[in-house]
Amino acid sequence: MVDQRDDIIELTDAEAELYDRQIRLWGLESQKRLRSANILLAGLNGFIAEVAKNIILAGVKSVTFLDHRDLRIEDTCSQFLAPKTQLGKNRAEASLQKAQNLNPMVVVSADTEKIDDKPDSFFKNFDVVCVSECTITQIQRINAACRKYNVKFFVGDVWGSFGYTFADLGTHEFVEDVVQSKKMQVSEGGEPGGKGKFENIVTTVKRTIKFTPFDNILNAQKLPKESETYYLLRIMLNYREKYGTDPLPSERDNENLKNEVTAIIEKYNLCDSINNLVTGDLYAQISPVCAIVGGVMGQEIIKTVSQKEAPHNNLFLFNPDTMCGKILNLGKK
Repeated sequence: MVDQRDDIIELTDAEAELYDRQIRLWGLESQKRLRSANILLAGLNGFIAEVAKNIILAGVKSVTFLDHRDLRIEDTCSQFLAPKTQLGKNRAEASLQKAQNLNPMVVVSADTEKIDDKPDSFFKNFDVVCVSECTITQIQRINAACRKYNVKFFVGDVWGSFGYTFADLGTHEFVEDVVQSKKMQVSEGGEPGGKGKFENIVTTVKRTIKFTPFDNILNAQKLPKESETYYLLRIMLNYREKYGTDPLPSERDNENLKNEVTAIIEKYNLCDSINNLVTGDLYAQISPVCAIVGGVMGQEIIKTVSQKEAPHNNLFLFNPDTMCGKILNLGKK
């Protein structure tokens, strides 16, 4: 709720100095909300590393890294928080030092347990939960838990040069600045009347939007034009759901992936409309794409916590063919 949190932290003089430019950008109250936020980031791949960088620099209260996986050679092309010297060690722990160095005023910690071993009540300890590398079943379970405890939920991934983000913020309130042009009467030489002059008047408006859970965007039937990347998302999520992993760069002729592509093409009667997408690079994570999609996710978390400006509602897709992003609002009932 806008302006109704009781645990807002007052900024110290040192924090006010450090975040001076941000306070000028989005205001003191928004920075206080950021400084009070506890964030969970699950799945310390290159994409989540970019998200972590953005929100730590923004000045949240705490960030918890949750990941049971070890750092692999495939991670090193995009996961800049974990040094190559840490290969074979837990990704969350390997990312701690560089993450903490970004902003000593933010508490950064690591949790090496599996996300499946966490009870639903675990997620209520956070203001925002952001996950990656999860199966459809895991996403649905965590999203439901976040809805139960009124926690803002984000999920996203990058496969090669394709990526997405999704947000379920429940009922979300925020403020945004609206610019209106108003005609002003200007008098000349003290005479009444005068010429008309237009000036821009900025007013702050409170708004409320409702989000839909991840469940509802699956099996979407009506899509806007040029939304073919949605089907690519379904292919990659279906593959992970069925096999518990993503295809590796050494598996470019993966028959299992081809089968998932064929299933989606037949289900939605796509013919050859997504051939240019499925023959692209969908393996490992490409660093510049992590920077773009992770930057989008980081900015969306900042907007959500600060309650400043409208967040994406609800799916962002990055097209590997055009290198452009598109926001889709799916799952309305």
